[in-house]
Amino acid sequence: MKEQFLSLDIPLSLSSKAMPYFDLQPVTAVTEDGPEITCWLLDTRTLWPGESILSASGAAYALSLITSAEQNIITSKMFIADARMSLGSALMKRAFISKTLGIPWKDVKIARKGNEKHGKPCAVDHIGRPIGGIDFNVSHQNGLVTLIGWNGQRNHRYSPNGHIQGVLSPGVRRGDVMVGADIVCVNERESAQTTIDMEGFDGWVDIYDSIFSDEERWSMKYDVDCVTMLDGTTLNAHDIGRHDRCISRHKDISLTTAAGRDITFSSELLIEAKLRRFYTYFCYKEAYIKLAGEALLAPWLRQLEFFNVRSPKPGCVARCSTIGTWGEEVDDVEVKMHGRVVDDVKMKIQAFEEDFMLSCAIQGNIQGLKIPAFHKCHLEKDILSYAGERFTTTSTAPQVKSPEVTTVKCPDVLLSPWESRYW
Repeated sequence: MKEQFLSLDIPLSLSSKAMPYFDLQPVTAVTEDGPEITCWLLDTRTLWPGESILSASGAAYALSLITSAEQNIITSKMFIADARMSLGSALMKRAFISKTLGIPWKDVKIARKGNEKHGKPCAVDHIGRPIGGIDFNVSHQNGLVTLIGWNGQRNHRYSPNGHIQGVLSPGVRRGDVMVGADIVCVNERESAQTTIDMEGFDGWVDIYDSIFSDEERWSMKYDVDCVTMLDGTTLNAHDIGRHDRCISRHKDISLTTAAGRDITFSSELLIEAKLRRFYTYFCYKEAYIKLAGEALLAPWLRQLEFFNVRSPKPGCVARCSTIGTWGEEVDDVEVKMHGRVVDDVKMKIQAFEEDFMLSCAIQGNIQGLKIPAFHKCHLEKDILSYAGERFTTTSTAPQVKSPEVTTVKCPDVLLSPWESRYW
């Protein structure tokens, strides 16, 4: 990955007042633990109920824990569901940085790499320099927010007054690890179904010809992992045979399985399976390109290819008082760039409930590193309580009113649905 430079939302002062931080002998903190990966999931679908995040129960306190700039972005969201996810994302990032660096919540500062609006967020010190040994990435979709983070257990340098010192030349260094994450919801298909009915499944896949290679798109159109019948049984690729070439909905497919069963089913089920496989590709690709924060602006998207792709089997949706369950976890995808295998990356994708898939990517010095199972965060226990205890040296966070908003506007309306997930 090419080096990424910062576009800071914190001014970098080089006055004589700031310069001593470059010259004073630092204090070094010693760590004995090895690097580790963190995977968190926060479900915001039932958090902060109400019509507006400004009046939602408990939201004012949560908003008081983040910066005014973030408050303004969140409170200007048109839909409360988007505001919930953005607020959850902001809290998770601060919790991870505070825990990883061992600094008070109030001292957490975040800037962006590269593009000042769409660049990947990163932790910076009190004068705006990036802090080494830490990387993280968030993604949110349909009420879920996920974070993957790398704690390099780096020996950080401290100024005499106790502040962590960042590095002078931002960029990817030997021994660093980059992380990326993405969430997809496979039931967001209204536009897909309309296009498929008009142009076939192949026509819909070809809409994304600037993102996926010819080989990837061919596999999406004509390969299938398995098809789930209405009674819960499944047909594997061998049973389906050349019926996998079907690209239309609302057709009857009749076949005889290897076990001798005669089955007739609607091609709708086949297209559903292919859509799930398409979103598996998309989830993989977004997680990878978010390693460096280049997103769908990356010029090498079609040269980044995934092979041995298999969509994870879904879990169960939450019903009544039960908790939605995790589905299958798949970690054997092969990644190629310009036709060559990328051997310094690990990826994993996992199903959650019936419709969600979450993917993670780590790249760099990954020897000995594993992508762990996701930890489902509890807002009160895992984030708000921690923030209150670690806000300053005291145990009580300040009570700050959320900002007043007289005009509802959405600063993200000009972004694509994919770009709007990066912050």
